[in-house]
Amino acid sequence: MGKKSRPDKRRAGETVPVVTRPESDGAPRPHVPVLLRQVLEALIPDPANPPARIIDGTAGAGGHSLALVEAGIGRLLSFDVDPTAIRLAGERLQPHLDSGRAQLVHDTYVHMDAYLDGLGWGDGVDGILLDVGASSMHFDTPERGFSFLREGPLDMRFDPTSGRPPASDIVNHWSHPELADLLREYGEEPEAGRYARVIIDSRPLETTTQLAEVIKAASRPPRGRPILIHPATRTFQALRIAVNDELGTIERALPIALDCLRPGGRLAVISFHSLEDRIVKHTFKDWAEDIKSPPGMRLPEKDARVRLITKKPVEADPDEVAANPRARSAKLRVVEKL
Repeated sequence: MGKKSRPDKRRAGETVPVVTRPESDGAPRPHVPVLLRQVLEALIPDPANPPARIIDGTAGAGGHSLALVEAGIGRLLSFDVDPTAIRLAGERLQPHLDSGRAQLVHDTYVHMDAYLDGLGWGDGVDGILLDVGASSMHFDTPERGFSFLREGPLDMRFDPTSGRPPASDIVNHWSHPELADLLREYGEEPEAGRYARVIIDSRPLETTTQLAEVIKAASRPPRGRPILIHPATRTFQALRIAVNDELGTIERALPIALDCLRPGGRLAVISFHSLEDRIVKHTFKDWAEDIKSPPGMRLPEKDARVRLITKKPVEADPDEVAANPRARSAKLRVVEKL
């Protein structure tokens, strides 16, 4: 594919002592952590004996982090690349930050291993939660540029302070082959080539609504079938994934997370679209595979590294989806380190 945004190379973030994610309809919603009960059951299998150390890779507004601490775990280390998320999570976790039971770090969870020795956790942790991709607060904040339903700049960066190029850089400067490949690979957009052409022909594009209207005008409604999603949905997904290197982040983080776990520790991952879930599914399957060469044969042997706790992804039940429609596409997969 064409040129991609550079991954964030920071190794140390600031320690602060202090959700498809479908498009919003334009009205801010209170943050509701998805699959909360299922996450707690996965990471705290024995409530009478809660784990000593948990990492929450995506603090968000602090919903999962707060629930984990209140469930009785010993200590929590929570990360987020978004400064706004760090502020919001800090407000919710304030008493536990003051007591030292929780710590917030402004950094990517890819760097989680760099913080363990400083906490005295060099021998590992008991559980890790990764809630990957964008959050509801991103879509509900027009000035962040994630939603096409309200006007905002074409930004889409999880961390606007990171120095990474915004989405407008891709929209206004990439070539037709690069744009088409991006929409096809990260957006699974069947009209990738045509949409890339109309984007180039409409330059410069500076706002979310400008880009959405260009895509909508070029779209061809399916004959005899209702339009289930806005024509720009896949384009915005592709841009967001590229701007934040979302899939590369997951691929790098999973083996780091496994290395950070103590034997018996659990890794839980919540994903929201097929590209994310595919990476998690195949990685977990590979880790759980145990291959022994039969007598008289020489085959590549491999010892299983994890036990699959969830054979199939855990999804939200109808009651949760009714209360929080954004939970509809959430999938939770869990493994336990052997």
